[in-house]
Amino acid sequence: MYSENVIQTNEMNEKTMKFLDKFVKRVKANPPGVCPIAVQLSFLQSARSQTCGKCVPCRDGLEQVENMMREILDGKADIDTFNNMVELARMIQDTADCAIGYEAANIVLQSVELFNEEYMNHIKNHRCQEEVGQKVPCISYCPAHVDIPGYIALIGEHRYADAINLIRHENPFPTACAFICEHPCEEKCRRDLLDSPVNIRGLKKFAVDQIAADQVKVPDCNVATGKRVAIVGGGPSGLTTAYYLSLMGHKVVVFEERDQLGGMLRYGIPNYRLPKDRLDQDINAILSTGNIEVRYHVAVGKDISMEQLLEEYNAVYIAIGAQIGKSVNVEGVESNGVYSAVDMLGEIGRGNIPDYTGKRVVVVGGGNVAMDCARSAIRCNAKEVTVIYRRRQVDMTALPSEIQGAIEEGVELLTLNAPVRINADAEGNVCGFVAQPQIISVYDRQGKPSVTKANKEEIEVPCEVVLMAIGQDIVSQPFEKYSVNPRRKTFETEPTTRVKGYDKVFAGGDCVFGPATVIKAIGAGKVAALNIDEYLGYHHKYLDDIKIPSPKDNDRTHYGRVHLTDRSARERKTNFEPVENGMSYDEAMQECRKCLRCDHFGCGVVEGGRV
Repeated sequence: MYSENVIQTNEMNEKTMKFLDKFVKRVKANPPGVCPIAVQLSFLQSARSQTCGKCVPCRDGLEQVENMMREILDGKADIDTFNNMVELARMIQDTADCAIGYEAANIVLQSVELFNEEYMNHIKNHRCQEEVGQKVPCISYCPAHVDIPGYIALIGEHRYADAINLIRHENPFPTACAFICEHPCEEKCRRDLLDSPVNIRGLKKFAVDQIAADQVKVPDCNVATGKRVAIVGGGPSGLTTAYYLSLMGHKVVVFEERDQLGGMLRYGIPNYRLPKDRLDQDINAILSTGNIEVRYHVAVGKDISMEQLLEEYNAVYIAIGAQIGKSVNVEGVESNGVYSAVDMLGEIGRGNIPDYTGKRVVVVGGGNVAMDCARSAIRCNAKEVTVIYRRRQVDMTALPSEIQGAIEEGVELLTLNAPVRINADAEGNVCGFVAQPQIISVYDRQGKPSVTKANKEEIEVPCEVVLMAIGQDIVSQPFEKYSVNPRRKTFETEPTTRVKGYDKVFAGGDCVFGPATVIKAIGAGKVAALNIDEYLGYHHKYLDDIKIPSPKDNDRTHYGRVHLTDRSARERKTNFEPVENGMSYDEAMQECRKCLRCDHFGCGVVEGGRV
């Protein structure tokens, strides 16, 4: 009997901890457009149902907290109710006998911190904030807010050109994003409630595979305004801003330091992931608007000054990105054979393929750049490639598909090992990389585990080349007086994307929020275009004439998700040709049928946007 009770108790504790784990994670994963207080109230009610009811804090205290939170939600509470709720939650957190009571109270306190403005709005104005309302999840989680259900419906009707132009309404890089977007939209796809999320990126790729983006005419420009805007940097953010400002009727001049446009799309992402001829299709379409001039080999601060730009143009947009690599401060980092991963990928983007024949390569880092670097080294005939990362594989920021692709191609992952030093021979050439094994340790407030030194001996990985892929940096020295944060080297901007203290200067993309995804840079570029247009005294709109197909009855048949496949590892690792296969017609049509058309069912109709 005793052993059975122990087993039952352990099983109950395990279930409780699993519940709490989901409970805690949902605090920040608030559904888009839903009142966060309503969400927290439902979580609190779920927590109460899990308590045993034996101790007073859980049995009585949580019920009182729930009642006060409901009063706040209903707009019937004052600030005293709020303060009493917070104090009671703290008391429960300190006195509850079990994890349920502690964590339930902790969730309340976290919600108060995370959503304080929403709480205050319910208390002062007795209603939700204005932006609270049902939204289409996939559109909300796309940084560019592309009408995803709309273009999926168009693909389903075989209207591929219209689908591309509908994507362009919010994102002028349909092809590039079809290849390399991290598709955050799929994380919240409601189809997951039935079987699995729609393969949104795969469908986008199917569309641009049917007709090249530069063969689809872009919308006509508005009447010329006579205004001139300078854009510093021809990467995804800068070109996005140029595209929309051009359509608005403004004259745009892009200043690009290199000899080709694309920024890190061209010089940071290898051809096997994003073929450069396909990138050029997007760029050609952007330039076809007619109001964009590009001046290559022009560096601001060297070939032209910011003062000149401010004198000659009505507005300036800074989109210089983050295009140099960081290095780790370890002994031996100056040895021959140690390179920046960003520099290595940049040279490959220029067509200068390094020769690693017979060499052993170590890549330090766990992000997409590290995976790009490691997989490129394989294609440069490296004898061995080892990725060293100080955390676990599950903690890597690289896409799981990129990690899996690297492993398939022969890359070794050496996780939970931190850099110690780089050994060199008598001539100063790299001969080995020394790492210290780590142990996973305490989780921080964001739920990320820290690592500490393990009581194990150092290990040495023999190598001739070390590639540092631990992050990217921003070269913002030429703009130092324009509200550049001296520590982070990023521009400090107002919510309007205007650089603080300078009316005519705007900034966006990686040089503002730090190295991030391409789609986030594109979203920032679109927002900047809208704000610059407002600053210039306009409020331009264009309403496309694309008629979205009427929704059909939802197909609730359970389907397996169509995953994009890759060419075989033994074949693809020998060259830089594209690795990813596209969808077949039948696969694409099946994925289109899976879309539940949340733009019409459950979330309201999506109206034409403003560009």
